[in-house]
Amino acid sequence: MLSDDELLRYSRQILLKQIDVDGQLRLKHGRVLIVGMGGLGSPVALYLAAAGVGELHLADFDTVDLTNLQRQIAHDTASIGQAKVDSAMARLAAINPQITLVPHRQALDADSLAAAVSGVDLVLDCSDNFTTREAVNAACVAAGKPLVSGAAIRLEGQLSVFDPRNAASPCYHCLYGHGSEAELTCSEAGVVGPLVGLVGSLQALEALKLLAGFGEPLVGRLLLIDALGTRFRELRVKRDPACGVCGDAQ
Repeated sequence: MLSDDELLRYSRQILLKQIDVDGQLRLKHGRVLIVGMGGLGSPVALYLAAAGVGELHLADFDTVDLTNLQRQIAHDTASIGQAKVDSAMARLAAINPQITLVPHRQALDADSLAAAVSGVDLVLDCSDNFTTREAVNAACVAAGKPLVSGAAIRLEGQLSVFDPRNAASPCYHCLYGHGSEAELTCSEAGVVGPLVGLVGSLQALEALKLLAGFGEPLVGRLLLIDALGTRFRELRVKRDPACGVCGDAQ
């Protein structure tokens, strides 16, 4: 059941026939893991908390730095030096005290990552390196949990949804292979703040669609964003039967 306060708080999205009270209840009972509380994780967490997703697990081992504040909108100047998880939790609790926040302040190893993924309904990868993305993807495939993956650097962004519950869905590894740690990070190549806000907001939207059960999730599709020209392009992505993570031989 939704309380009178919840009905009022979420009234604007409950008005949508695609969500309604039933969808809002599904959001209330949803459990989500957000890996990374930086440029992508900030808007993801803010919007999911505001939308009433009942339980948010926040994973990040880093602390807030002055250089983060240009794009990591969950944090502020007073947060500098704090653990990003603690800074974000304070902000999210202020937005919506009715949700449950679960901190993961240490780097997730194979065992702790597997446990964290198995304890939620959905995972959002908001990290900034291939090693973490590969590990998160493998854990999601093993646990059969959908993964919303986003990335942004310089003036380019990418977004896709990988859902192992769907036999036709590729996984992250199908698309990117092992990637390359030679790829630059935002601290090395730069990034414009509104771009990570855009990608993170779209990740939050995909999460709401998956949790509440409406719309068409971005499964089997890769959205490419060119911020310089304000252009969007979509590529179809197929599952690789020989994939080393989700392939038929696994």
